[in-house]
Amino acid sequence: MKILAIETSCDESAAAIVEDQDFRPVILSHVVASQIATHASTGGVIPNIAARMQTEALPHVLREVTKDQTLSYDAVAVTVGPGLIGSLLIGVAAAKTIAWQQNIPFFAVNHLEGHIYSAWLTPSSVEGIAPLLPELPALIVIVSGGHTELILMERHLHYRHLGQTRDDAAGEAFDKVARLLGLPYPGGPAIAELAKHGDRQAYKLPISLMEKDNLEFSFSGIKAAVAHLAAELGDPLSEHIKADIAASFEHTVAETISRKTVAALRQNPGIESVCLVGGVAANQYLRRHLEQAVVTAQPKIAFITAPFQYCTDNAAMIGAAAIHHHLFGKPDNWYDAVANPNLELS
Repeated sequence: MKILAIETSCDESAAAIVEDQDFRPVILSHVVASQIATHASTGGVIPNIAARMQTEALPHVLREVTKDQTLSYDAVAVTVGPGLIGSLLIGVAAAKTIAWQQNIPFFAVNHLEGHIYSAWLTPSSVEGIAPLLPELPALIVIVSGGHTELILMERHLHYRHLGQTRDDAAGEAFDKVARLLGLPYPGGPAIAELAKHGDRQAYKLPISLMEKDNLEFSFSGIKAAVAHLAAELGDPLSEHIKADIAASFEHTVAETISRKTVAALRQNPGIESVCLVGGVAANQYLRRHLEQAVVTAQPKIAFITAPFQYCTDNAAMIGAAAIHHHLFGKPDNWYDAVANPNLELS
């Protein structure tokens, strides 16, 4: 089956055509129209502007991803939440119209489920080596702008929440700390670049909720600690101090996620794979740090990250999730689908 997938949960207008080949998703076409340049000027996403830009960009994206209707598909899938309600409505309306007009199956996909299945988008071959796909049960580590969660996936389409953030998500903390350091939006890439020139041990920043067996996260404390440190060190901060703060912050976030992940492995024996997904999963230091922690703790467990281009919001991951709904579940009724900005993963 070939599925046309649409993703408009925030500030990316994306579409992809994904096909089921030997029980795994393969990307046939993939297009993303980004709004980053627009929102960088305001230091963050403004919901009504994001929704308006979705209406302008999505028709062009759909024409391009279908190669102006020369690339066919058998079903349509769309992100129905969580996200910004205005942006979600654009994609849901488009997908429902396509399902109705063409009388094809419709899949309503949770945005977080899309991030989870981005780990199944490993290229078909890397220098002749077969792709390493996650084995179940898998521990999913979602790290993004709005979510930081540990999820146990014992079988396809079934998820058990082990822990999540009580306040700021890791990506949100990156953006806020970047603002404190006078760095541009989005904060993640800016901090990662600056951190390359800093000392990761320069400042000891707090790791919250480290009580035994606690798998929840909190990043408000480290954000407050950076704000206090920056005020203490004076204004303006020198570039080398900014680099040291960025490096120490990035290291502490990676260490926090690594410790919680290893604790989850200890509490849930039998896990075959650890999958790091979400927008912040593109951070190379986090990838290396978490992989080392997992390999050191349990060498036999496979560590898998989503390919860089499918970490941030995209439609290929929505198509990958829809393929697994096709294989292990069933389509949804398009007329019952609604956009839900607070949709939970169940």
